[in-house]
Amino acid sequence: MRLKHLFIIASFILVSGNSLQSQATVMINKDRLESSIFELAKFGQKENGETSRVAFSDADVASRAYVMNLMKAVGMEVSIDFAGNIIGFKAGTDSSKKTISFGSHIDTVPDGGNYDGCVGSMAAIEVMWTFMEENVHTTHPLELIIFSNEEGGVMGSRALAGELGESALNVVNSTGFSMREGIERLGGNPKLLAEVVRKKGQMAAFLELHIEQGAILDQENIDIGIVEGIVGLNWWDVEISGFANHAGTTPMDMRQDALLAASKFIIAVNDAANSYEGKQVATVGKIAAEPGAPNVIPGKVTLSLEIRDLSSEVIQKLFLDIEQRAKKIAEESGTEIRFRALDTTGKPALTTVFVQDKIKMAAEKLGLSHKNMQSGAGHDAQDMALIAPTGMIFVPSKNGISHSPEEFTTAEDMANGANVLLQTILILDKYLIKK
Repeated sequence: MRLKHLFIIASFILVSGNSLQSQATVMINKDRLESSIFELAKFGQKENGETSRVAFSDADVASRAYVMNLMKAVGMEVSIDFAGNIIGFKAGTDSSKKTISFGSHIDTVPDGGNYDGCVGSMAAIEVMWTFMEENVHTTHPLELIIFSNEEGGVMGSRALAGELGESALNVVNSTGFSMREGIERLGGNPKLLAEVVRKKGQMAAFLELHIEQGAILDQENIDIGIVEGIVGLNWWDVEISGFANHAGTTPMDMRQDALLAASKFIIAVNDAANSYEGKQVATVGKIAAEPGAPNVIPGKVTLSLEIRDLSSEVIQKLFLDIEQRAKKIAEESGTEIRFRALDTTGKPALTTVFVQDKIKMAAEKLGLSHKNMQSGAGHDAQDMALIAPTGMIFVPSKNGISHSPEEFTTAEDMANGANVLLQTILILDKYLIKK
C-alpha cells in the first residue's frame, strides 16, 4: 500500500508541477502589441484608411525612426547596415554562440494595409519587451532584423544572402527612387553591400512571423500555419511594339494595334498557367499604352509578367510556354513582343524541418491548433533560408485579404503568433545549446 500511495503522491506532484510550469509560461502583452500596430499605421496613413508607406518614402523613413526607438527602449543595440536593414542586437549569456535572428518588414505596397509584415516586426519587438520585463535571458545572442524594401524586391534580405545584384540597384519603385538611391536615403551605402553579406551558417536560426496573405487558416479556423516552403517568383518587363496611327482613318484589317496584342497576351498568360496541374500562378499586374490618346491606335504597350511556384523548373517551363504563345500573337497581329528579365527574382525556398518541429512544439505548448502549409507569397525568410536554418509562422488574415486597406488580423491571432515566436526562440535556445 505504501508503494501505491507513494506513486499516487508522486503523480500528483508531477501533474501539479507541470500545471504550475504551464501557468508560469512567459506571454506577451496582447494590448500593447495591437497598440503598436496602430501607432505604426499612422506613418503614411490617409484619411480613407489606406496606408502608403512605400520603401524610401518620407513615411518609411519616419516609421523606421519610430521602430528604432522602440528597439532601443527594449535594451537592444541598434544600427543600420549598408543595405538599409535595421539591426537590433541583444547579447546572450554565452558570447561564443551564434545569433537566433528574427524579424520582418514595415514597408507597404501603395495604398496597402496595416498588418502584412508589420505584425511580424512589431511582434518581434513585443517579444523583446516581454523578455526585458520578465527578466528572461537567452544563452544565444538575439538579433532582431527589420528588413528594408521588402515589397519592392526583398532588397534587404537579398543583400544579406548575397543575392542583390548590381542591376537590381537600378530598379525604381513608385516613390521615384532607385534601390541605389533608396539605400542611401535609409542610411546605408550601396558601394559597401559586399560587407553586409552573411556567411552560410553564421546564424543559429532565423524566424519570421507574418500574416498568411491567404484564406486557408481563416477558413479552416486554425490558429497557426507552419510554413514548409516559400514559392519562387520571377518578374519580366514585356514590351509590345506595333504602329501608332489614326484611329479614324486606319481600317481594322490594316492595324498593328499593340494594345489589342497585349490583351491577347494577358489571356494567353492565364491560359498557360491553367494548362498544367499544380499550384503555379502567372499574373500581369501592370500595363501602360502609348501614346494614350482615344483617337490614336496604341503603338507601344509595356506590361509586367510575374510567375510563382515552389519549383524553379516549373517557373521556367511556364515562361517558355508563354513565350511561344507570345510569338504566335506577334505574328498574327504584326507586332513585336520582347521580354526583359528583371533582377528581382526570389528563389523557391524550403524551410528547415527541425525549426518547423520547434514551431510545432511551441504551438502545442500554448494549446494552439496548427497546420503545415506552403506560402504563395514571397518573404524575407525566402532569402534567409539560403544562409540559415529558417522557420516561418503564419497567423490568419481575415478572408485572406492582404495588400489592401481591408487587410485585418485580430489582436488574439496576432498575440497567438507572437507567443509562438517567443516560445520557439526559447525552445531553439535550449535545443541548440544541447547540440
